Amino acid sequence: MQGSFLRFYVHEGQRYQRRLFWEWLLEQANTLGIRGGSAFRAMAGFGRHHVLHESNFFELAGTLTVEVEFIVSDAEAKQLLERLHAEKIRLFYACIPALFGVINPDAADPPELARPD
Repeated sequence: MQGSFLRFYVHEGQRYQRRLFWEWLLEQANTLGIRGGSAFRAMAGFGRHHVLHESNFFELAGTLTVEVEFIVSDAEAKQLLERLHAEKIRLFYACIPALFGVINPDAADPPELARPD
């Protein structure tokens, strides 16, 4: 199946509507019917201000990045991006073309996810 690898970069302590933003983002994708998503905490990194942040004892909590990612159809990517736009959320993201599927699918998998032989 053709689609997109959609990744969002958020600060681990960033909140929206009194929730951690990465949790809110996963919840929104789930309510849209997106089949899955994951959040990963960075070990180190820097952003537009070129300040290096690392996961160590002296680092302030909440300054590292959480990557929230989804592998979705183009329609699902559009739907999620439109939701964020409607909420007026400023957020850095990457959207990369992706080919995805399920090897040896079972009856619960949609037929379009089956790997062609």
